[in-house]
Amino acid sequence: MGIRERLSRDKTPEPEGPERGQRKTQRQQNLGDPLQQLKERIHRRLIDRLDLTRLASISREELRVQVREVVESLLASETGPLVGFNRDRLIEEIMDETYGLGPLEPLINDPTVSDILVNTHKQVYVERFGKLELTRTVFKDDAHLLHIIDRIVSEVGRRVDESSPMVDARLLDGSRVNAIIPPLALDGPVLSIRKFGVRDLTIDDLLRYETLTQQMSEALKGIVKTRLNILISGGTGSGKTTLLNALSRFIPSSERIVTIEDAAELKLQQPHVVRLETRPPNIEGTGAIVQRDLVRNSLRMRPDRIVIGEVRGAEALDMLQAMNTGHDGSLTTLHANSPRDALRRLETMILMAGVNLPGRAMREQISSAINVLVHIARLSDGSRKVVKVAEITGMEGDVVTMQDIFIFDQTGVRDDGKVLGRMRATGIRPKFVERLEVSGIHLARGLFEDLNEGLVGS
Repeated sequence: MGIRERLSRDKTPEPEGPERGQRKTQRQQNLGDPLQQLKERIHRRLIDRLDLTRLASISREELRVQVREVVESLLASETGPLVGFNRDRLIEEIMDETYGLGPLEPLINDPTVSDILVNTHKQVYVERFGKLELTRTVFKDDAHLLHIIDRIVSEVGRRVDESSPMVDARLLDGSRVNAIIPPLALDGPVLSIRKFGVRDLTIDDLLRYETLTQQMSEALKGIVKTRLNILISGGTGSGKTTLLNALSRFIPSSERIVTIEDAAELKLQQPHVVRLETRPPNIEGTGAIVQRDLVRNSLRMRPDRIVIGEVRGAEALDMLQAMNTGHDGSLTTLHANSPRDALRRLETMILMAGVNLPGRAMREQISSAINVLVHIARLSDGSRKVVKVAEITGMEGDVVTMQDIFIFDQTGVRDDGKVLGRMRATGIRPKFVERLEVSGIHLARGLFEDLNEGLVGS
């Protein structure tokens, strides 16, 4: 809990409605000003005391220790009383302003927070356990928030200003960051951070969270090892990248993997991984490197597998061609509301490449390239579920045909909001089983039969 929160709690009850919000904001501003002034004063004096020429030669931990000592001495020299201020917490906040993300640092370090959504300097929401909640965290003003955004994007060699008011970046731990500032954001800078967990989730973790069943897990493990091409679809925040990371652990360590992303967030565990990331245009508006360029270049890098963090444009055509020309076992994700919508989106992306292919030709490319489509969704209670695993079986006329292997049947919602349902096998034995057996992977008998497993919300 920050200083601003400590000062504002334990007060008399506030009225409900807009008046309550207005009074709370005014109270935070009134109590926050002396604290903010003190922090700014100490911060300026700290910068004057630092020997900037020596910073590059000192480790980060040693630097923090030395800076902390300087801050403590500066606070001791303050003439005014520090009544009501927690000295240790005040020192931490000054350190966060100097080397961290300021008011966001406690949220970054909170393991229960998965998303941080900053709506101008006045309002910060977080997502915990799939649900959004408003925090008491605020910034001094828009300039303060802009300073934190600039610190984030400059760490990865990117920029954000009026000429380039949108940016995708990442934190040092791999957390994904998006920022958009005026004039595009009308009310002030907006920052979104999709946090990476303290540790990467494995299939065992997803089983414990009931994201999928043991039957699904065994089937997907065999699919990855047999080098079938997998497309993971789902909505925003549904867990596509988390599932992709978990499935990638089944890739043999002897293979060479090339990953391609807009903002690097994949964390593959194999020793032979080449990571590629796109580059935005420079200040003159030139020099951009898009995912399509990287996909083409990766074909010359002798990859065993190509993993694309998310396909969203013209690179879809090159990806499908790579899958059809010997680069089996590729994995990627795609935003879509259903498996059938995912296939339609792929067709649209192919057209974005500027080629004039007939609809049937595009669908033939898709049906021959992609073997398995996994759809994951975030349900109304915030939980993530693999709601469908489907095999693409070919073409029937002008339509790409699929058969569902596993599905999630939602049966209702409990009084507490928990979604009720059951994950089950459909009883269809997929065609790819023969490929698995030829590769020496023998799945358990009855794996694709409904074994009454996967009951959710009971």
